Amino acid sequence: MVKTLLKELKEYKLVSVLTPLCMFLEVAAEMIIPKLMGKIVDNGIYGENMAYIFRVGLMMLVIALFGLGAGLGGAYYGSKASTGFAKNLRKAMFDNIQTFSFSNIDKFSTSGLVTRLTTDVTNIQNAYMMLLRMAMRAPATVIAAMIMSFIISPKLASIYLIAVIILGIIMVLVMRKATVYFREVFEKYDELNESVQENVSAIRVVKAYVREEHENNKFRKAVGNIYNMFVRAEMNVIKMPPSLTATVYICILAISWFGAHMIVGGELSTGDLMGLLTYCMSILMSMMMLAMIFVMLTMASASGKRIAEVIEEKSDITSKEGAIKEVPNGDIVFENVSFAYSKDSEEPVLKNIDFEIHSGETIGIIGGTGSAKSSLVNLISRLYDVNTGKVKVGGIDVREYDLEALRDQVSVVLQKNVLFSGTILENLRWGDKNATEEECIRACKMACADEFIEKMPDGYSTMIEQGGANVSGGQRQRLCIARALLKKPKVLILDDSTSAVDTATDAKIRHAFATEIPGTTKLIIAQRIASVQDCDRIIVMDDGQIKGFGTHKELLESNDIYREVYESQTGASADADFDKPM
Repeated sequence: MVKTLLKELKEYKLVSVLTPLCMFLEVAAEMIIPKLMGKIVDNGIYGENMAYIFRVGLMMLVIALFGLGAGLGGAYYGSKASTGFAKNLRKAMFDNIQTFSFSNIDKFSTSGLVTRLTTDVTNIQNAYMMLLRMAMRAPATVIAAMIMSFIISPKLASIYLIAVIILGIIMVLVMRKATVYFREVFEKYDELNESVQENVSAIRVVKAYVREEHENNKFRKAVGNIYNMFVRAEMNVIKMPPSLTATVYICILAISWFGAHMIVGGELSTGDLMGLLTYCMSILMSMMMLAMIFVMLTMASASGKRIAEVIEEKSDITSKEGAIKEVPNGDIVFENVSFAYSKDSEEPVLKNIDFEIHSGETIGIIGGTGSAKSSLVNLISRLYDVNTGKVKVGGIDVREYDLEALRDQVSVVLQKNVLFSGTILENLRWGDKNATEEECIRACKMACADEFIEKMPDGYSTMIEQGGANVSGGQRQRLCIARALLKKPKVLILDDSTSAVDTATDAKIRHAFATEIPGTTKLIIAQRIASVQDCDRIIVMDDGQIKGFGTHKELLESNDIYREVYESQTGASADADFDKPM
């Protein structure tokens, strides 16, 4: 984990070294001042030597300014190093997430990834700042103050040593218990983010079903879980401050008592006693600082593991070395394909799939809910990999292609249509970033999207809200189809992408496909037989298997499932449906 995280320091290594260096210099300056103060008391005040007082006082001022400069330098370099480190961690995670296959994304919830990119990275940033500054300053102060104390009086300095050992044992015992809770609390953050994300993205549904109270209770529960975890952790941590405070006062009393006797006996000067008391406060305050650092590092350790999981995750689907970068045509072949989302699944989602599609054909795919229609087409653009068998595009196994090249030529309009914040043109150019406005308009005409775009006040410059909230479901589907067409693919897959479009518009879109992109292989997943009956051939799916493959006429004659659903949708039969058991 540590190695993975430290790789992201990159250009901030130098400032990461300069920060502790500045802190060491600041500590050195602070440790000299009590010694000089003792000299002023012993040689200047008791000796009534004003010239000595001014000379040493001026030296203290110079050293104090030097320490101030070193402290400011440490703060500047530390801030730069910690914020830069956080920036690189976020970038490393986000970059790696972009390489994930669907199966990788399934391992991490969306809310979990958001927590890692925000809360977890902030914990690392704060801990790293603390590590560079306080974690260097506190131990350096303890060691330097201890050395200076032993130089003045080994006998009295032994009191510090015993106190430090006792405090160290207390800190270790307390933090061992607190660590368990801090590690668990970030899993609760995932639940909190999930609650917020679901509520905000589905706010219209929440209000439509008057479920505000239910959502409030769910959020209150998530917040309560975090609260309880932090309370348990803090209940352990709060034991330290009283222990540290008690130790500080006991040390001060012990040093004052024994020091006064040593002054009377001539073993110690008043100035040295003042210096020892100052070093005592420095040591014990630094121990309190170390306790805070332990808390921060404990939280950061849990966050660091979660961040490293994302950075170290390797995509299940990658391009092999020397991968093919040109898709010859839109031929599609499935050879004895079986597929399951999880390797541990008892039953595969797709079983023994065999078929062949010729370039330029229009193929309809129909089937009941859960019949694995989407799973089938996801294998073509290699969003998932098959467990057994082969999927070929253009006569070549999809695993032989460069991923980017394959997905550029196999354009998919997914079941869940997503638009992004920006203008309509900006959304369309996801299909082709260099597309001209004329090309965008032509694609919109094919998708029948020009009809509503031209009625908008700003036309193609109209702003789309996040997720396409300001357009209807049918409008969103048509914009996504136009976006896919701009890629000029050899294979176009519409995964139930006209379900929110009226039948007349659906027919216009299919007619445009037939006349405008005849060379493109088109796969249309639909629930309405009217959407696929004019296709060259139709695949009938049921329970992860192909139960029929042929023209509309052939299937009506030979396939019971297709015929019964056709009759139900045309009114010939009242009780047939895709989801009815046969």
